[in-house]
Amino acid sequence: MNHQTIEKNATLLLILSFLVVTIGGLVQIVPLFYLQNTIEKVEGMRPYSPLELAGRNIYIREGCYVCHSQMIRPFRDEVERYGHFSLAAESEYDHPFQWGSKRTGPDLARVGNKYSDEWHREHLSNPRNVVPESIMPGYAFLSGKDVQVKGFGKHLAAMNLVVNNGKGPMYSEEAIENAEADMMAQATGENTDGLMARYPKAVARNFDSDARITEMDALIAYLQMLGTLVDFSTFKADLAR
Repeated sequence: MNHQTIEKNATLLLILSFLVVTIGGLVQIVPLFYLQNTIEKVEGMRPYSPLELAGRNIYIREGCYVCHSQMIRPFRDEVERYGHFSLAAESEYDHPFQWGSKRTGPDLARVGNKYSDEWHREHLSNPRNVVPESIMPGYAFLSGKDVQVKGFGKHLAAMNLVVNNGKGPMYSEEAIENAEADMMAQATGENTDGLMARYPKAVARNFDSDARITEMDALIAYLQMLGTLVDFSTFKADLAR
């Protein structure tokens, strides 16, 4: 009888619904204020190297995120196809996130080291050469555009202003000062000691046998590191059934 009274009184129903939603929201939100960090600590995560960051900028500029997500959900069908489900810590240095809202193409969260540099160059230049059914446009022009190496340290300094993960600046003064040298080292595979010390697991090699550092090089460097920083052998997937 009381339930019928609530259903027939629109004002009372609205007030009680608001109270229920408010209580439910507080139960979820309030505990977060007592946590220093809501992102689990994961060994291996680091900021993007200068060349990877340049490649990521190109990835965003060309709208790759529109068709390719970078978020594997914890469901068996996704994990079996793409690999370990995505961890929140994998996006702690991202601005903006590349989770995506749809998949016209496959998820790229674990694409690093899955294909050779040659495969990526061919795929980016003319996707149908390696995937006949692909509807992806070609990006051959990236091979003819040089990356702006000079002054790239300013970009790292800017990233310190826009990305704050609660652990201090993304990039140290040393990383900013050596940004240009690190880009050259990663794109050539030479003099990589400093690069590897600052950016462990960075893929450092000549991506196209060309002395120039092109946008194609940068984009491939970015793609080749996706999903490679975390040792997933230390995690046990709890998949939804």
